[in-house]
Amino acid sequence: MAERPTPDLTSPAMRAALLRGLTTRRSLMTGALGVGATAALAACGSAPRGGGTASASASATAKAAQDMSDTEKVVNWSNWTQYIDVSEDEKSRPSLDAFTKETGIKVNYTEDYNDNDEFYAKVRPLLEGGQDTGRDVWCSTDWMVARLIRQGYVQPLDYANVPNGQANLEDSLKNVEFDPGRKFSLPWQSGFAGIAYNLDATGGKKIETMTQLLTDPALKGKVTLLSEMRDTVGLVLCEMGKDPASFTADDFDAAIAMIQKAKEAGQLKGFTGNDYTDGLTKGDIAACVAWTGDVVQLQFENDKVAYTLPQAGFTLWSDNFVIPALAKHKKNAEKLIDYYYQPTVMAEVEAWVNYIPPVKGTKEELAKIDEELASNTLIVPTADVLSRAKVFRGLSAEEETSYARAFSDLTSS
Repeated sequence: MAERPTPDLTSPAMRAALLRGLTTRRSLMTGALGVGATAALAACGSAPRGGGTASASASATAKAAQDMSDTEKVVNWSNWTQYIDVSEDEKSRPSLDAFTKETGIKVNYTEDYNDNDEFYAKVRPLLEGGQDTGRDVWCSTDWMVARLIRQGYVQPLDYANVPNGQANLEDSLKNVEFDPGRKFSLPWQSGFAGIAYNLDATGGKKIETMTQLLTDPALKGKVTLLSEMRDTVGLVLCEMGKDPASFTADDFDAAIAMIQKAKEAGQLKGFTGNDYTDGLTKGDIAACVAWTGDVVQLQFENDKVAYTLPQAGFTLWSDNFVIPALAKHKKNAEKLIDYYYQPTVMAEVEAWVNYIPPVKGTKEELAKIDEELASNTLIVPTADVLSRAKVFRGLSAEEETSYARAFSDLTSS
């Protein structure tokens, strides 16, 4: 990776990075199962072993409430922290304000989605008891969407209210395993997991494979992996020549064994959420598994931070709009989703969050805001980059429990 030029402090991207303080949608992820990469920019058709399935075909029927959208001009949206555009004074969210001005619908936007499992624990008792959650829409990661569909906790979308979503969704996102045909969900943002490294800490050496990350003596004790099972294990599966979209239980065990060997050899400094950012910038961490959104932001501050998307493959994930059972303002929620599926609107969001947009035409609109961001393949991937992106398949309930236990034993022992 070539060194980046000195960043323009007046650019929208740089101002956004400074405002964020490198706090991203992944800052507070600590769930036992993780928020991994059952990702969506490449379709997958394999079913989990053990008889389970994450597809919509196995879903229960979600309950619908009387829709109050026509008489109550409001929509209640729960989302991850620091995951939408904000004004420079951080007192408003421009795209939300524009939506309200255009439609007359007030958005009660709450940043109370800190972790998939934590959020699920809050809403499940209500959904299970046939009660309204008080939310009309939220954004869950792919594997959690699979669970919500399977349990009948989310409603199908009415595309008569979401024509932009139907027309502008990227083709590669249209037929995902956990929701074929996108009956229940539409992506909000996506991102990759790859390898980040500090060129000062590696002596100028590029770190380009998971084997190198896990075995190179020059990195001993200065490597961290993600505490998100699907990202860390997914990258190792790719390195082993296995497809995370169709791996077996034996493949999973072999990936765990490869990581365990590196741990026992003293190669690993530990497992982290995105708290690797400070250590990576300082060089205390020489190399690590990292998320693209974090790295794009770090590179504005430190041109010694480099990033590799391994040739063997890498994982990616999406967070997706879903409308819960018994939501009282379903049509308003669908209008909100539709609004963000306009390329001009999504570009405004991307200039701030720096993840991967799911909306066709966003690149061209983003270029009008910041040409450097629009040419960054971590934000707007090329066909070659996407061809190497891998999907961590949907898991059955039994697999979720078994694999999470094995990964927890690895990370905590």
